[in-house]
Amino acid sequence: MNDTQDTLPKQRSPVARVLMGILIFQLGLGGLLVIGDMQGLRLPSFGPDAPRLTEPVRPGDQRRTFRPDRDRPVVQPARDPGELPDRLVLSVSDGTTYRLEGGIRAGDAERLIGLLEAADPAPETLILQSPGGSVGDALTLGRHIRAQGIDTQMLAGEFCYSACPYLLAAGTKRDISNDASVGVHQHYFGENTFLPAAFAVEDIQRGQGEVMTYLDEMGIDPLVMQHALSTPPDEIYVLLPDELEKYNFLTENQ
Repeated sequence: MNDTQDTLPKQRSPVARVLMGILIFQLGLGGLLVIGDMQGLRLPSFGPDAPRLTEPVRPGDQRRTFRPDRDRPVVQPARDPGELPDRLVLSVSDGTTYRLEGGIRAGDAERLIGLLEAADPAPETLILQSPGGSVGDALTLGRHIRAQGIDTQMLAGEFCYSACPYLLAAGTKRDISNDASVGVHQHYFGENTFLPAAFAVEDIQRGQGEVMTYLDEMGIDPLVMQHALSTPPDEIYVLLPDELEKYNFLTENQ
């Protein structure tokens, strides 16, 4: 083999580049957590403040401030949910189509799996609306949704943020209105002063690995994580319709 060819650098795959970026991010975060633990400081936010969710998004301007108890997207809702419940609620919409909405709390996966199995008629489609919550519960419930062959749907004007897109990804078929709002961000692991930095970083690494494995299982391009990792927990990155198609959230063309 030609010696020159042997010395040429190999091109990394897109997934490998994402993993390398995650590693660099984690190393930097680990250093900041160590500093915070040593000095007893809460780490500041960096960069300009993002606009509120009431401001419309456009390509290149998709990060918005996000407080689940306050913020809603700018689009007029097709169905005003009022105050969403703190925990996931399953209700019949029409026939075998059910609504699943509310915050995702610890223990919701086990509870909702029981409700889905007991539902009569058996759910064939879940309409989702949630500000997110427990990632572990979203992944567990999502795997059950996929195993049961249930489809997922997003309606115009409704939203699915934080851990909710993992439920959306679980649908055997996924129907997402162009006027629905789907958003991702870094997952919140609590104040660094309550947990030694080494353990906090270990939890983050394990959690991110579980999320990327899950996305791959569901047929979602893990490159979507580049937007999540660059968006702080108190902000949300709203995925535009072409990005939802790019990362395989839409199944109509598959």
